[in-house]
Amino acid sequence: MASVTGFLLSPVGAIRTRHRFGVRAQSSDGGSSTVLSSESDSVTAVNGASVAVQNGSLVKEEKRVRLLRGRVEEEKKRVEEEGLAPLWDDGYGRRTVEDYFVAAKEMCKSDGGPPRWFCPVECGRPPLKDSPTLLFLPGMDGTGLGLTLHHQALGKAFEVRCLHIPVHDRTPFEGLVKLVGEAVKLEYALSPNKPIYLVGDSFGGCLALAVAAHNPTVDLVLILTNPATSFGQSQLQPLFPILEVLPDELHVAVPFLLSFIMGDPVKMASVNVVNRLPPAKKIEQLSYNLTALLPCLPELGNIIPRDTLFWKLNLLKSGAAYANSRLHAVKAEVLVLASGKDNMLPSINEAQRLAGLLQNCKVRDFKDSGHTLLLEDGIGLLTIIKGTCMYRHSRRHDLVRDFIPPSVTEFRYAMDQVVGSFRSVTGSVFFSTLEDGKIVKGLSGVPDEGPVLYVGYHMLLGLELISLTDEFLSQKGIALRGIAHPDLFMPKVESMSSEFSMFDWVKIFGGVPVSASNLFKLLSTKSHVLLYPGGAREALHYKGEEYKLIWPDHPEFVRMAARFGATIVPFGAVGEDDIAELVLDYNDLMKIPIVNDHIRNMNRDSVKFREETSGEVANQNLSFPVLLPKIPGRFYFLFGKPIRTEGMDKMLKDRESANQMYLQIKSEVERNLNYLIKKREEDPYRSFIDRKMYQIFYPPETDPTPSFKP
Repeated sequence: MASVTGFLLSPVGAIRTRHRFGVRAQSSDGGSSTVLSSESDSVTAVNGASVAVQNGSLVKEEKRVRLLRGRVEEEKKRVEEEGLAPLWDDGYGRRTVEDYFVAAKEMCKSDGGPPRWFCPVECGRPPLKDSPTLLFLPGMDGTGLGLTLHHQALGKAFEVRCLHIPVHDRTPFEGLVKLVGEAVKLEYALSPNKPIYLVGDSFGGCLALAVAAHNPTVDLVLILTNPATSFGQSQLQPLFPILEVLPDELHVAVPFLLSFIMGDPVKMASVNVVNRLPPAKKIEQLSYNLTALLPCLPELGNIIPRDTLFWKLNLLKSGAAYANSRLHAVKAEVLVLASGKDNMLPSINEAQRLAGLLQNCKVRDFKDSGHTLLLEDGIGLLTIIKGTCMYRHSRRHDLVRDFIPPSVTEFRYAMDQVVGSFRSVTGSVFFSTLEDGKIVKGLSGVPDEGPVLYVGYHMLLGLELISLTDEFLSQKGIALRGIAHPDLFMPKVESMSSEFSMFDWVKIFGGVPVSASNLFKLLSTKSHVLLYPGGAREALHYKGEEYKLIWPDHPEFVRMAARFGATIVPFGAVGEDDIAELVLDYNDLMKIPIVNDHIRNMNRDSVKFREETSGEVANQNLSFPVLLPKIPGRFYFLFGKPIRTEGMDKMLKDRESANQMYLQIKSEVERNLNYLIKKREEDPYRSFIDRKMYQIFYPPETDPTPSFKP
């Protein structure tokens, strides 16, 4: 096999089959690129031109590559211009751990070659312009296939390269650091303004840290999954001396046992099990997957044979010591992903240790995952990178330019497992207003093309956001870009919890901190922007302020909308008083000793961005209220008649005209609120109990629960 020394890609697309993996490689003599497939019996190089041997016959690749190159380049240009649409297909669940073992079996055939880079066919070519490079550094297996479940998703946002370390390769740790370091320097020379991502899994985490320490001036982003820097404190340390004296006859059982120690077979088998299936179907699918997976586990014996296992253990030991001695030199941005059920390494404690030693480090804990986090069912790696604001195209992170719309998997996961039954409990109903003023059920009155600015009332605790996000994505395919309080993006939020939280999901679904520059960027990119003039003051309102608009006096967003000819859609949302009763508000809590000190400290550290604003909204002394839950009622939304600002350039200079439109918008929001408060009394299914009784006879999938007639 030709040695893979380059990073050049072939534009050959992947052909989907049951068990197929592929890599793109560049021969060291500059020969043409080809696709190496697990369906091929062998692969060789003839006079610099790659040729695949399939079923005993030679199949020339050159003609096929040239034929497909033009088609793929045309498709790439089209997708780059359009970008990724909301609910794009990330492919998560199509490939399983079984596919990993099938691919690893082929990759681990000894070819006598050195460590090399390859690009999985599933990654394709990134549709996003100026996509950064991602280099994957493998764990003990060395196959470079640890991202198998994530290839398609990552390939949409990155130029993906994976490091393969052959089974019988004995390159020392320093040699691997040099190899990866040369790749980093090459990428940096080609694109000095783009970051380079190093995803290090276990042992690869040590390698990534060592490379970062040697390249402090390169813009690196490290994603470390259960890094083996804690190898010295491994729970398995007492067993390692026993392995060295274990007879060969018994060693065949070691990889099989390691597979259960390193990962959770049930979570591995759950990768392609759909959460929305009935329980009986889910159990049936899980049983089938486990039955198919268990025979693959002994394959670890070929991936990590006896002599390789001992070599890798020594490599882990030297790599951990090397990386730990150089942590002080790491200047890169770091994200550590730690598993709570890691039976091989104390990953949770190690993540906190690294966070304390590294200059710029975030941590996310996954309490139900094992050591092989990237091969288990859960949140996708690209989702984690997006939620922690680690994805960027340049040295400076831009929440508008670097935004990737939520994928279909992210949408389903968030709605099913993050917010759970909230949608069912609230039974949200949407109405909109057509151009002729007629109110209709649904969102047909809402514009499809941006820029659009949705301006409305912020419910208590912002409870309406879940329903809005769900409805716009599922019914219109629109990702709302919410203007949020800056505190949600501040480092202090990181210190509140190291688990993947609701704050991370806000960023995944398009939230950006409130600022004039962000609103400018969003409208200039024709986005659908969700704006609450009342902000946090309205969402954390006091007793007696239900459905009261607490807006500033200045109509600045109107002038900004007019500048870009944006359409303004005023809307109202009601239902907070049907969900909970406000028992203690800010004024009540400030009368309680100790509690009031905590509130003062919280407000002292909060970002103040409305100090010059007049009116009640300028009062930013806030706290989360104490609520008493009720038997749920229903949420109602009404979007008013769209207000066109195109051609109203005079408002840019005429403050009086802008103020008149501002008052018109405010009046329209109040009218929508009053309309909904009155009309909901006519809804026979306003009560949660009434809706459930209706759904017993009429399943909501086929017959949505009706409401009042507009």
